[in-house]
Amino acid sequence: MRLPPRNRIATDAIKAWKLHAHLKAFIPLLFTIGAFAASYFVDFIPYWVGAGLAVLTLLYWGVLALLIPKLKWKRWRYEIFEQEVYIQHGIIVVTRTVVPMVRVQHVDTQQGPILKRYGLSTLEISTAATVHTIPALLESEASDLRDQISELARVEQDDV
Repeated sequence: MRLPPRNRIATDAIKAWKLHAHLKAFIPLLFTIGAFAASYFVDFIPYWVGAGLAVLTLLYWGVLALLIPKLKWKRWRYEIFEQEVYIQHGIIVVTRTVVPMVRVQHVDTQQGPILKRYGLSTLEISTAATVHTIPALLESEASDLRDQISELARVEQDDV
C-alpha cells in the first residue's frame, strides 16, 4: 500500500474554515431567533420549539466551527511527482486520488475574500473528467505549484 502524501496545506486553513463556519452557522441562528419571536407573538407555537432549535443550532455551530476545521486540516495532504499529483482528503472516509500529469488540461489558482484575508489560495487541477482541488495553500506556494504542475503536464504531453 502506498504511503500518504507528505505535504500539508497551510495551518491558516483552520482559521479560514472556522470563519467560513461562523458565517455559515449564522443562517440557522436567524431561524432560531425567528422561532423564539414567533413563540412570543403567536400562541399556537410553543416555546420549546425555539429552545430545541437553539440547542440544535449551538451543536451545529460547535461541530462546524470547532471540530471539523481541525479534522479537515489533519487529513488534507498532497504531493507532486513528475508523473502524477497525489491528493488525500476526508474526515470519516479518507479519499486518496492520483491525477496523472498526462491527464492535466490546465491548472488554476482561486482566492475568495476569506482566503485572501489569510493570504491563502486554492489550487485547481482540471482534467477532462473533473476538477481536483488543493485548498488553502499559501499564495506563493499555490503559484509555484501551479507553474510546476503546468510545466510537468506540458512536458508529459509533448512526450506522448
